Amino acid sequence: MPIPESESMLSLSTEQVDTLNVFREQVFAEGILHEGDSIGTDDSTLLRFLRARKFNLNESKKMLKNCQHWRKTVSGIGIDELKDRMDPFDYPGREEVFKSWSMYFHKIDKKGRPVNIQFFGGLNLPELYKHVSPEKLVESIIVNADALTREVLPAASRAAGRHIEQSLVIVDLKGFGQVVCRLKRVSSSHHISQDYFPETMGQLAIVNAPSSFTFIWSIVKPWLAKETVDKVDILGKDYKEVLLQLVDAVNLPATLGGNCTCLGAGGLRFE
Repeated sequence: MPIPESESMLSLSTEQVDTLNVFREQVFAEGILHEGDSIGTDDSTLLRFLRARKFNLNESKKMLKNCQHWRKTVSGIGIDELKDRMDPFDYPGREEVFKSWSMYFHKIDKKGRPVNIQFFGGLNLPELYKHVSPEKLVESIIVNADALTREVLPAASRAAGRHIEQSLVIVDLKGFGQVVCRLKRVSSSHHISQDYFPETMGQLAIVNAPSSFTFIWSIVKPWLAKETVDKVDILGKDYKEVLLQLVDAVNLPATLGGNCTCLGAGGLRFE
């Protein structure tokens, strides 16, 4: 059964539809995009780049062109080869990454969006680098980001019976403290997301933000696009009620105030 058009497609103005049609025609004509490219050639993919650049045709083409170049050259082998070599859900060193920087997809929110959860409290890069090189850590971040558009969002769309184009990201800062020196690596993951997988984060909820986070946020904020900053909710320790407004208790891990105690946290779950 065909999946109905997304709400974002149906909400386009006549001018935006015209821009989308011109964009599609030009990126194919100029060799920026080709049928079968793993980035995706559907209207939803094209719209992500248009929205990221406020439907500015030239800026959107530039962003897509840069992204395509990055996808072909990242890690010296390109993202398709990297994906074949490193399964985002099962790769050597994944357990060590989880001990330091646990990040995984876990079920869906009330809008049907996949929930991506990241725990920064145990972030200990010096210890992690004893087991996983900085390059491999970045590659794990890349294949996880790629999995969102390549596997996770399509799976969420099939489960919902409608197009799901974005995720909800929950970042837990419990125990993070004033570790400003660690923020560069953290920010790099957000740069990868906003530069090469634009408009895939629908909302970001930061929980257990320490009192010092105002200072930390002032450092991180300039690294992020304004559109990204506008999607961020910074919560302290009293976050449970807010998260339960976004995610049903049965789908929210007990560690974040929900009822879910499913085994194997870190897997891809939509049940």
